[in-house]
Amino acid sequence: MQKLIQITSGRGPAECTRVVARVLQILMDEARNQGLDIQVLQKIAGDENGSVETALLSIDGEQTLSFVASWIGTIQWIGESEIRKDHKRKNWNIGIFEVESAENVEVKDTDISFQAMRSSGAGGQHVNKVSSAIRATHFPTGIQVVAMDSRSQHQNKKLAYDRLLVKIREKHLESLKTNELSQWKNQMQIERGNPVRTFRGSDFKKMKVEKGYKSQRLSLKNDLKNNFGNEFDR
Repeated sequence: MQKLIQITSGRGPAECTRVVARVLQILMDEARNQGLDIQVLQKIAGDENGSVETALLSIDGEQTLSFVASWIGTIQWIGESEIRKDHKRKNWNIGIFEVESAENVEVKDTDISFQAMRSSGAGGQHVNKVSSAIRATHFPTGIQVVAMDSRSQHQNKKLAYDRLLVKIREKHLESLKTNELSQWKNQMQIERGNPVRTFRGSDFKKMKVEKGYKSQRLSLKNDLKNNFGNEFDR
């Protein structure tokens, strides 16, 4: 299972680009510790040295879904600005979003059909009588190309295949452009509340998020323990 995610500072100040750089490293280390394959597909540096404005990552492995789910949302860092020493703000937010995967550019031979057809146009009687031209169709995308450059059917088949690959890659690039638009929209959608993860201080120590039901669960557990203990004392 492969997923694409984007880490972005959004429209935040330079401090947020520092946070992105640190969180990016933490996320990658955690993914590798869980046996996931993680790759940086794109990274745009911020204005400050060592900062990152946005990064696009590919994550693959058995635990990808749960890992990605644990990171998607707002990430908060609590700390004093290292760029503006007198700045009073202490809370800095960045966003992590899932990005739809573009179509895979890999082409399977079983997805392509080749149909012989008669050539048309100049070239004398030979091209009109012999089915040397080739039409190639890629079933997943519906893309079709025709090659009739050569009198050899074998050569036209090769030309048709090469041209089909070019058309498929062009469609793939269009899908990537759509993804870039989606990523741009993510820049505008960072929520300032309810962070999924919070880090504090220059060492980016992770703060534990206490769930509202945790104290109730512990209380119930202690009550059960006490009740059983009283039964044994009788």
